[in-house]
Amino acid sequence: MGMPDRKLPLLTTETEAFWTGGKDGCLMIQRCTACGLYQHPPLPICSACRTETVLPTAVSGRARIKTFTINHQAWVPGLDEKFVFAAVELEEQAEIYVFTNILAPPEKVHSGMAVKVCFEHHEDVWLPMFELAGGPDAS
Repeated sequence: MGMPDRKLPLLTTETEAFWTGGKDGCLMIQRCTACGLYQHPPLPICSACRTETVLPTAVSGRARIKTFTINHQAWVPGLDEKFVFAAVELEEQAEIYVFTNILAPPEKVHSGMAVKVCFEHHEDVWLPMFELAGGPDAS
């Protein structure tokens, strides 16, 4: 079975780096050049210091699953009925989350589990997905 059809995001000035960074294997998260705060989703100004000097920055792509749900509904053709949708907390900063799919059997997933980014390419978009990082948390 091939990749499922997905509704793709609209690329804007603020979001383009996030949706296209996967082309270079990079998860791009906006960061303030003045105070160093990461913020996601991207905004035109820093939510902490209000400066306009926010730029997409490559992050490690390592995270931990904060919370998740298992979907049991076939929403679009080709999408497996049972899949994991999660909020993952990036290791770069507490409470910086990416909402994403976890590409693992649902029964293997638990909160606190280490994951790493991977990308699913569709047209001009590389959707950030996460897979199990391996090690003791992967079982």
